[in-house]
Amino acid sequence: MTRGPKPKENAVRRNKHEHAQQLSASATEGRALPPGLGIKSAGARRFWKTWATSPQSSTWAETDWAELEITVKLVDAFYQGDVKLAGEIRQRVAKWGATTEDRARLRMSLEDPEDQDQAPDAPEPPSTNDLDEELFRLLND
Repeated sequence: MTRGPKPKENAVRRNKHEHAQQLSASATEGRALPPGLGIKSAGARRFWKTWATSPQSSTWAETDWAELEITVKLVDAFYQGDVKLAGEIRQRVAKWGATTEDRARLRMSLEDPEDQDQAPDAPEPPSTNDLDEELFRLLND
């Protein structure tokens, strides 16, 4: 037996945050990686593609894209062996809602993915050749 009064049939949440965001779960077109950044690692290129096509990027301003450019340079240095940058990268991507916990803190939610099962265009899996070569290079340095 539950305590308290029975909830109203059509109860309205009163604690809904006025700045909460509901994002489409589908990937966006995004932007191409600027060639002037000089990104060398496949991991950093994959990082750019992931964030540039993420649902969060559909609402980004130019300053957010500039921040992504700075962060992808840090990620490139990380994949080249500077592991001290991991904490800085984690702090930066948390501000964009990288994990479920980050999105909850930012009051950001994605649409239900049930419609995605019926989508005819499934994204291609990432090429493992670049990743294998990069890992081999990192382990043999």
